[in-house]
Amino acid sequence: MSKRNLWIALTLVIGTVPAQAETIQVTIDKLVFSPATVEAEVGDTIEWVNKDAFAHTATVKGSWEVMIPPKKSASLTLQKAETVDYFCRFHPNMKGRLVVAP
Repeated sequence: MSKRNLWIALTLVIGTVPAQAETIQVTIDKLVFSPATVEAEVGDTIEWVNKDAFAHTATVKGSWEVMIPPKKSASLTLQKAETVDYFCRFHPNMKGRLVVAP
């Protein structure tokens, strides 16, 4: 195999390696999701880290809800491409957005 053909073969193999799923942290502190908007991909995990002394949720009306205990964390692995707005069921003024790409 010539060097040129080897280079093309390696480029094709490297180009088809799937991206590694990420864990993306959202901090909850003083009744605020930070960052408020997260861009992620299907397969990534969102981990909410609650620094407050009381429980929160990440709730998508009519879909899913994640309970986040005080001073703990909780996570959700993203299953489909979509953009969703979420909020805390206990503190509806707390809002966030997930933009999930395929």
